[in-house]
Amino acid sequence: MSHSDHKLQRSIGDALANSQQQLSACSDSPRLDAEILLAMVLGVSRAQLFARPEARVSEQEDVLFKQLLARRLSGEPIAHIQGHREFWSLQLDVTPATLIPRPETELLVELALERIPLSASFAIADLGTGSGAIALAVASERPHCRIIATDTSAEALVIAQRNATQRELTNILFQQSDWFQTLESMRFDLILSNPPYIRSNDPHLTQGDVRFDPRSALVSGADGLDALRCIVSASPQHLRSGGWLIVEHGYDQGVAVAGLFAAAGFTEIATMNDLGGQPRVSLGKH
Repeated sequence: MSHSDHKLQRSIGDALANSQQQLSACSDSPRLDAEILLAMVLGVSRAQLFARPEARVSEQEDVLFKQLLARRLSGEPIAHIQGHREFWSLQLDVTPATLIPRPETELLVELALERIPLSASFAIADLGTGSGAIALAVASERPHCRIIATDTSAEALVIAQRNATQRELTNILFQQSDWFQTLESMRFDLILSNPPYIRSNDPHLTQGDVRFDPRSALVSGADGLDALRCIVSASPQHLRSGGWLIVEHGYDQGVAVAGLFAAAGFTEIATMNDLGGQPRVSLGKH
Protein backbone atom coordinates (compact mmCIF):
# COMPACT_ATOMS: atom_id res chain seq x y z
CA MET A 1 0.00 0.00 0.00
CA SER A 2 1.41 3.37 -0.96
CA HIS A 3 1.67 6.17 1.53
CA SER A 4 -1.14 8.08 -0.20
CA ASP A 5 -3.48 5.05 -0.03
CA HIS A 6 -2.75 4.72 3.64
CA LYS A 7 -3.60 8.38 4.16
CA LEU A 8 -6.97 7.85 2.49
CA GLN A 9 -7.76 5.08 4.92
CA ARG A 10 -8.31 6.82 8.22
CA SER A 11 -8.41 4.91 11.45
CA ILE A 12 -11.70 4.65 13.37
CA GLY A 13 -10.17 6.85 16.10
CA ASP A 14 -9.15 9.56 13.61
CA ALA A 15 -12.52 9.49 11.85
CA LEU A 16 -14.33 9.92 15.17
CA ALA A 17 -12.06 12.71 16.40
CA ASN A 18 -12.33 14.65 13.17
CA SER A 19 -16.10 14.30 12.85
CA GLN A 20 -16.66 15.12 16.51
CA GLN A 21 -14.89 18.43 15.93
CA GLN A 22 -17.12 19.21 12.93
CA LEU A 23 -20.32 18.20 14.71
CA SER A 24 -19.62 20.32 17.77
CA ALA A 25 -20.88 23.30 15.74
CA CYS A 26 -24.40 21.85 15.34
CA SER A 27 -24.94 19.18 17.97
CA ASP A 28 -25.27 18.99 21.76
CA SER A 29 -23.77 15.49 21.65
CA PRO A 30 -21.11 15.56 18.88
CA ARG A 31 -19.14 12.51 20.10
CA LEU A 32 -22.27 10.34 20.43
CA ASP A 33 -23.54 11.46 17.01
CA ALA A 34 -20.19 10.60 15.39
CA GLU A 35 -20.13 7.17 17.05
CA ILE A 36 -23.72 6.35 16.02
CA LEU A 37 -23.10 7.31 12.39
CA LEU A 38 -19.77 5.49 12.07
CA ALA A 39 -21.17 2.37 13.77
CA MET A 40 -24.06 2.47 11.25
CA VAL A 41 -21.66 2.65 8.31
CA LEU A 42 -19.39 -0.13 9.59
CA GLY A 43 -22.29 -2.34 10.71
CA VAL A 44 -20.90 -2.72 14.23
CA SER A 45 -21.96 -1.66 17.72
CA ARG A 46 -20.53 1.45 19.38
CA ALA A 47 -18.71 -0.85 21.82
CA GLN A 48 -16.94 -2.50 18.89
CA LEU A 49 -15.69 0.92 17.73
CA PHE A 50 -13.99 1.49 21.09
CA ALA A 51 -12.40 -1.96 20.97
CA ARG A 52 -10.52 -1.24 17.71
CA PRO A 53 -9.81 2.51 17.38
CA GLU A 54 -6.75 1.78 15.22
CA ALA A 55 -8.71 -0.27 12.63
CA ARG A 56 -8.89 1.34 9.19
CA VAL A 57 -12.04 2.71 7.57
CA SER A 58 -12.16 1.71 3.88
CA GLU A 59 -12.46 4.41 1.23
CA GLN A 60 -16.02 3.33 0.42
CA GLU A 61 -17.03 3.39 4.10
CA ASP A 62 -15.43 6.80 4.52
CA VAL A 63 -17.43 8.22 1.60
CA LEU A 64 -20.68 6.91 3.12
CA PHE A 65 -19.70 8.21 6.56
CA LYS A 66 -19.04 11.68 5.11
CA GLN A 67 -22.45 11.62 3.39
CA LEU A 68 -24.21 10.84 6.69
CA LEU A 69 -22.07 13.43 8.42
CA ALA A 70 -23.14 16.07 5.87
CA ARG A 71 -26.80 15.26 6.58
CA ARG A 72 -26.24 15.70 10.32
CA LEU A 73 -24.24 18.90 9.76
CA SER A 74 -27.19 20.31 7.77
CA GLY A 75 -29.22 19.81 10.95
CA GLU A 76 -31.05 16.58 10.07
CA PRO A 77 -31.81 14.70 13.32
CA ILE A 78 -29.85 11.53 14.10
CA ALA A 79 -33.19 9.72 14.55
CA HIS A 80 -34.18 10.48 10.94
CA ILE A 81 -30.78 9.42 9.57
CA GLN A 82 -31.00 6.17 11.56
CA GLY A 83 -34.72 5.75 10.97
CA HIS A 84 -35.31 4.96 14.63
CA ARG A 85 -35.10 6.36 18.14
CA GLU A 86 -34.67 4.70 21.52
CA PHE A 87 -37.53 5.41 23.97
CA TRP A 88 -38.23 3.55 27.21
CA SER A 89 -35.70 0.89 26.08
CA LEU A 90 -37.80 0.30 22.95
CA GLN A 91 -36.27 0.97 19.56
CA LEU A 92 -38.95 2.84 17.62
CA ASP A 93 -39.12 3.59 13.91
CA VAL A 94 -39.50 7.31 13.23
CA THR A 95 -39.96 9.23 9.98
CA PRO A 96 -40.57 12.87 9.08
CA ALA A 97 -44.31 12.07 9.59
CA THR A 98 -43.84 11.58 13.34
CA LEU A 99 -42.47 13.60 16.23
CA ILE A 100 -39.10 12.27 17.40
CA PRO A 101 -39.76 10.96 20.94
CA ARG A 102 -37.90 13.07 23.52
CA PRO A 103 -36.34 11.69 26.72
CA GLU A 104 -38.43 14.06 28.89
CA THR A 105 -41.60 12.31 27.69
CA GLU A 106 -40.50 9.25 29.70
CA LEU A 107 -41.67 11.20 32.78
CA LEU A 108 -45.24 10.96 31.47
CA VAL A 109 -44.84 7.18 31.11
CA GLU A 110 -43.44 6.88 34.67
CA LEU A 111 -46.34 8.87 36.14
CA ALA A 112 -48.85 6.74 34.20
CA LEU A 113 -47.31 3.44 35.37
CA GLU A 114 -47.40 4.62 39.00
CA ARG A 115 -51.18 4.80 38.62
CA ILE A 116 -51.69 1.41 36.96
CA PRO A 117 -51.38 -1.66 39.22
CA LEU A 118 -49.33 -4.43 37.57
CA SER A 119 -52.30 -6.75 37.11
CA ALA A 120 -54.81 -4.02 36.17
CA SER A 121 -56.83 -4.32 32.99
CA PHE A 122 -57.43 -0.59 32.54
CA ALA A 123 -58.81 1.06 29.44
CA ILE A 124 -56.30 3.74 28.43
CA ALA A 125 -56.29 6.40 25.69
CA ASP A 126 -53.13 7.92 24.19
CA LEU A 127 -54.17 10.99 22.23
CA GLY A 128 -51.87 12.16 19.42
CA THR A 129 -49.74 9.03 19.54
CA GLY A 130 -47.26 9.92 16.74
CA SER A 131 -44.68 7.10 16.54
CA GLY A 132 -46.62 5.26 19.28
CA ALA A 133 -43.90 5.89 21.89
CA ILE A 134 -46.15 6.43 24.93
CA ALA A 135 -48.70 3.75 24.02
CA LEU A 136 -45.99 1.16 23.34
CA ALA A 137 -44.10 1.90 26.55
CA VAL A 138 -47.26 1.52 28.66
CA ALA A 139 -48.48 -1.53 26.71
CA SER A 140 -45.14 -3.30 27.18
CA GLU A 141 -45.14 -2.66 30.96
CA ARG A 142 -48.86 -3.36 31.57
CA PRO A 143 -49.85 -6.21 29.23
CA HIS A 144 -53.36 -6.62 30.68
CA CYS A 145 -54.38 -3.06 29.80
CA ARG A 146 -56.12 -2.16 26.55
CA ILE A 147 -54.88 1.02 24.90
CA ILE A 148 -56.51 3.06 22.17
CA ALA A 149 -53.94 5.29 20.47
CA THR A 150 -55.22 8.05 18.21
CA ASP A 151 -53.68 10.48 15.74
CA THR A 152 -55.02 12.72 12.98
CA SER A 153 -52.14 11.65 10.71
CA ALA A 154 -52.68 8.41 8.79
CA GLU A 155 -48.94 8.36 8.01
CA ALA A 156 -48.05 8.52 11.70
CA LEU A 157 -50.50 5.69 12.51
CA VAL A 158 -48.83 3.45 9.91
CA ILE A 159 -45.47 3.97 11.69
CA ALA A 160 -47.03 3.48 15.15
CA GLN A 161 -48.75 0.25 14.06
CA ARG A 162 -45.49 -1.00 12.56
CA ASN A 163 -43.68 -0.27 15.83
CA ALA A 164 -46.32 -2.23 17.78
CA THR A 165 -46.22 -5.15 15.34
CA GLN A 166 -42.42 -5.36 15.48
CA ARG A 167 -42.63 -5.66 19.28
CA GLU A 168 -45.57 -8.10 19.12
CA LEU A 169 -47.70 -5.79 21.25
CA THR A 170 -51.30 -6.77 20.59
CA ASN A 171 -53.01 -4.74 23.35
CA ILE A 172 -53.04 -1.45 21.40
CA LEU A 173 -55.71 -0.37 18.92
CA PHE A 174 -54.68 2.47 16.59
CA GLN A 175 -57.43 4.78 15.39
CA GLN A 176 -57.49 7.91 13.26
CA SER A 177 -59.13 10.64 15.32
CA ASP A 178 -58.86 14.35 16.08
CA TRP A 179 -58.45 14.03 19.86
CA PHE A 180 -61.76 12.52 21.13
CA GLN A 181 -63.64 12.90 17.84
CA THR A 182 -64.15 9.20 17.03
CA LEU A 183 -64.07 7.95 20.64
CA GLU A 184 -67.70 9.11 21.17
CA SER A 185 -69.09 7.64 24.41
CA MET A 186 -66.00 5.60 25.35
CA ARG A 187 -64.69 5.95 28.90
CA PHE A 188 -61.18 5.33 30.16
CA ASP A 189 -59.35 4.76 33.44
CA LEU A 190 -56.46 6.86 32.19
CA ILE A 191 -56.01 9.40 29.40
CA LEU A 192 -52.47 10.29 28.29
CA SER A 193 -51.31 12.89 25.79
CA ASN A 194 -48.17 14.63 24.59
CA PRO A 195 -49.96 17.13 22.35
CA PRO A 196 -48.56 20.06 20.35
CA TYR A 197 -47.83 22.89 22.81
CA ILE A 198 -45.47 25.35 21.08
CA ARG A 199 -46.60 28.91 20.29
CA SER A 200 -46.97 29.58 16.57
CA ASN A 201 -44.29 32.33 16.69
CA ASP A 202 -41.81 30.50 18.96
CA PRO A 203 -38.20 31.13 17.75
CA HIS A 204 -37.25 27.54 18.72
CA LEU A 205 -39.19 26.32 15.68
CA THR A 206 -36.27 27.43 13.50
CA GLN A 207 -33.58 25.70 15.60
CA GLY A 208 -32.24 22.17 16.08
CA ASP A 209 -34.12 18.94 15.51
CA VAL A 210 -37.63 20.44 15.74
CA ARG A 211 -37.14 21.91 12.24
CA PHE A 212 -37.52 18.34 10.97
CA ASP A 213 -40.61 17.45 13.04
CA PRO A 214 -44.08 17.77 11.49
CA ARG A 215 -45.31 21.27 12.38
CA SER A 216 -48.76 19.89 13.25
CA ALA A 217 -47.14 17.84 16.04
CA LEU A 218 -45.54 20.94 17.56
CA VAL A 219 -47.60 24.09 17.15
CA SER A 220 -50.88 24.83 18.91
CA GLY A 221 -52.09 28.38 18.42
CA ALA A 222 -50.82 31.77 19.53
CA ASP A 223 -50.20 30.71 23.16
CA GLY A 224 -49.44 27.03 22.49
CA LEU A 225 -52.42 25.88 24.58
CA ASP A 226 -55.12 25.21 21.95
CA ALA A 227 -54.74 21.40 21.98
CA LEU A 228 -54.36 21.26 25.77
CA ARG A 229 -57.55 23.34 26.24
CA CYS A 230 -59.44 20.92 24.01
CA ILE A 231 -58.08 17.76 25.70
CA VAL A 232 -58.44 18.94 29.31
CA SER A 233 -61.97 20.33 28.89
CA ALA A 234 -63.27 17.22 27.08
CA SER A 235 -61.52 14.59 29.24
CA PRO A 236 -64.05 14.47 32.12
CA GLN A 237 -66.70 13.14 29.68
CA HIS A 238 -64.31 10.30 28.77
CA LEU A 239 -62.90 9.39 32.20
CA ARG A 240 -64.35 6.92 34.65
CA SER A 241 -64.77 8.21 38.20
CA GLY A 242 -61.33 8.18 39.84
CA GLY A 243 -59.57 8.14 36.46
CA TRP A 244 -56.53 10.29 35.68
CA LEU A 245 -55.57 12.66 32.90
CA ILE A 246 -51.79 13.10 32.38
CA VAL A 247 -50.44 15.56 29.80
CA GLU A 248 -47.05 16.88 28.74
CA HIS A 249 -46.63 20.63 28.17
CA GLY A 250 -44.04 23.39 27.73
CA TYR A 251 -41.62 24.32 30.50
CA ASP A 252 -43.42 27.65 31.08
CA GLN A 253 -47.01 26.36 30.85
CA GLY A 254 -47.38 24.51 34.17
CA VAL A 255 -49.44 27.19 35.91
CA ALA A 256 -51.72 27.73 32.90
CA VAL A 257 -52.29 23.97 32.43
CA ALA A 258 -53.01 23.45 36.15
CA GLY A 259 -55.61 26.25 35.74
CA LEU A 260 -57.23 24.34 32.86
CA PHE A 261 -57.40 21.21 35.05
CA ALA A 262 -59.04 23.18 37.89
CA ALA A 263 -61.58 24.78 35.53
CA ALA A 264 -62.52 21.30 34.23
CA GLY A 265 -63.21 20.09 37.79
CA PHE A 266 -60.15 17.87 38.32
CA THR A 267 -58.81 17.19 41.83
CA GLU A 268 -55.36 16.17 43.11
CA ILE A 269 -53.86 18.42 40.42
CA ALA A 270 -50.06 18.39 40.30
CA THR A 271 -47.29 19.55 37.95
CA MET A 272 -44.09 17.48 37.88
CA ASN A 273 -40.58 18.48 36.81
CA ASP A 274 -38.52 16.62 34.20
CA LEU A 275 -34.88 15.59 34.73
CA GLY A 276 -33.81 19.09 33.68
CA GLY A 277 -35.84 20.55 36.56
CA GLN A 278 -38.46 22.06 34.21
CA PRO A 279 -42.23 21.74 34.84
CA ARG A 280 -43.12 19.24 32.13
CA VAL A 281 -46.14 17.05 32.99
CA SER A 282 -49.42 17.94 34.70
CA LEU A 283 -52.03 15.53 35.97
CA GLY A 284 -55.36 15.46 37.73
CA LYS A 285 -58.00 13.03 38.98
CA HIS A 286 -61.59 12.97 37.79
